[in-house]
Formats: sequence, C-alpha cells, structure tokens
Amino acid sequence: MSDLPRTGSDLPQTVPDFSQAMSEPHTTPAPDLAASLGRPPRVLVTGAGGPSGVCFLRALEGSAERYAADIDPNGAGLYLVPRAYRLLLPPGHAPHFAEAVLTLCRRYAVDVVVPTVDSELVALARAADSFTDAGVRVLVPSVEGLETCLDKWRLAEACEGRVRQPVTRLIGPAGAPGADFEGGFPAIAKPRTGSGSRGVTVVERPEDLARLPQDGTYLLQEMLPGTEYSVDVLTDADGRVVAAVPRARDKTDSGIVVAGRVLHDPELSALAEDTVRTLGLRGVLNVQVREDREGRPALLEVNPRPPGGLSLTVAAGVDMPAWAVAGLLGATLPEHIDHRETAVVRHWQDVVLHPRELGDMGDVREAGRASGAGAAA
Repeated sequence: MSDLPRTGSDLPQTVPDFSQAMSEPHTTPAPDLAASLGRPPRVLVTGAGGPSGVCFLRALEGSAERYAADIDPNGAGLYLVPRAYRLLLPPGHAPHFAEAVLTLCRRYAVDVVVPTVDSELVALARAADSFTDAGVRVLVPSVEGLETCLDKWRLAEACEGRVRQPVTRLIGPAGAPGADFEGGFPAIAKPRTGSGSRGVTVVERPEDLARLPQDGTYLLQEMLPGTEYSVDVLTDADGRVVAAVPRARDKTDSGIVVAGRVLHDPELSALAEDTVRTLGLRGVLNVQVREDREGRPALLEVNPRPPGGLSLTVAAGVDMPAWAVAGLLGATLPEHIDHRETAVVRHWQDVVLHPRELGDMGDVREAGRASGAGAAA
C-alpha cells in the first residue's frame, strides 16, 4: 500500500476562498435559478455559523435571495446576508424545531430550505409533508435513509455485502467480540451515533474491550490505516447520481479540511455511488472513505447533508448547491456533471461590521418561542 494519497480539503469555521472557482469556467455551467419561478428563489440555509452553511450561502451569492439561520447570533454566515435576512432558530433537537422553521418559511415566503446540521435533519424529514403543503422544498433525504446513516451499526448492516467496508461488530449485551475478531487488533471502537471523533478510541488488545460500554451503544471496527478521502455526491430527485467528486484531505484543522486536492478516481466515485444507491439517499451528501491494509478504499461513514468542504467541489467545476436548488425547483439535472482536478487552500476571511451590528438579527421570534417550549417540556 502506498503512503501517498491518490492524487483535495474542508475549513475551521471560516469563509472559503472561491477565487479559483470564479476565475475559471465551470465544466458544466451553473443553472439559472430564476428560470423556474421567474425570479431568484428564496433559500433558507440553516447552520449558517458552520462551514457547511457558509459554503452553501457563498455558492448561492448572486443567484438566490439568501436567508441565513443559526442558533448563535455570532455565526459567521449570518453576516453574509443583510440584517433583515438573518434568523435565529432553536436547536435541532428542540421539540418544535420543524414548526419554527416552517413558520419562518411562511413568513418570508421561502422556496427552499437547506439544513446543514445533523441534529436538524430527521425533524425536518419527518415534517416533509407539512413543508410540501406550504410550497416549500427541503433538501433532505428520507427519514429511513437518515436514520440509517446516523446510526453507524445500521449503516454497516445496510451495506453488508454490497459496499466494501471495514469488519464491524456490535459490542452488545450478547457479548463483545474477542480475540477472534476478524478485523484484528489494534482496532477502532466508536459510538453508534455522534459526529466527529467524539468517543472514538483505539483498542490495542481484546482485554481492553472490557472498559467499553457493553450495552450496544458502541461498535468495534477494523482499523483502516490508509489515506482518507471524502466524496461529495449530488443526486436528482429520483436518486440518480449526477456527480461524485472525490477529494483528498491533505490538511485538516479541528476535523475540517483546510488544504486538499480534488481528483479523478473512478474507484472512489464508484464506491460512493454504490453507497448512495444502496441507502436510497437524495440530495447533496458526503461519503467518507479510507484505504484498508491492501490500499483498497472502504466505507467509513456517510454525512447525509451538504459537507463542510463543499467549496472544493465548487472550485472543481461542480456547483452542487446551485444544481441541488435547481432540482428542487423542478429543473432536470444533467445526465452527468464532470469535474476537473484542482488544489485548494482555504483561509480565514473577515466580515467587517459596525460594532452595533454584531448580534443584530432580523427575526428572533421563533427561536425564543420554540426554545421556551423545549425548556418546559
């Protein structure tokens, strides 16, 4: 197995540099988002303080009427839009989160909602019919697909025999894997749910399994020692994969890529496409892959939402945010959108404000109401 990456990066809560994307023509021109409605669509992006929200908002600049929402009034992406378009929301786990979002959509006649925070996804997917009845499209997969992706054990079971993945076993009440664990040791133990690297630990020997929870909340997984990649995927409304763009995570900061290369690698793209089809996912999402001991790519996990490193894919000529919104508005997506190999370095970019503007929101009513309801429950 080679120690060198095959031939892409993400960003620490910063605004990505789109200069390369803007200076070179896209492989496939971005769609005209005003075509379907006769005007620019009103797009509400949640999680505006995180890299995923910032990437989506930046990509839609000039082509959509952008509304930015977050739970934190200091979220950077809020200040990419005028004051009247900055909205506060309750946390995604609040009982009335979906209701709060829908109320804002009705108030501002929003056409499309783009959630970028894991904790918001299931609530919005469960309320999909209510949004549809209100004429609002939501960029979110089905409830079943989301629940499978967000539970690493369910994900492993769903992909068993269909997508190459590390050997994975549940550490459960029926007993933990022992010295006969097929993945070998050292191995990786991780919680079934959660994001980032929280709770992930290396298990050097079978005896070390005794210190882990034995209640089915943890799983044991074969350690993959090779290079890690992210593959950004765009599908149409029917789940047909339109683009699968691999990128190497050359340098990361707090789990977010700050330098990397977008590359052509049919094996990585095919694995991501097979994963998306197996799970029946829709929209813009991210498949994380790592090479095994033989240098073969294997599935690590699926992020069923726009990724934090999406700006790299835009820079490589695939404007996934614009095409995703166009598809939700009824446009027919191309059969395939190709990308070019490119390298991207991401950096901090300041949004300079008057001191009184920091924390100045256009609408905080739904955040206050829904948060209060959640606290009382």
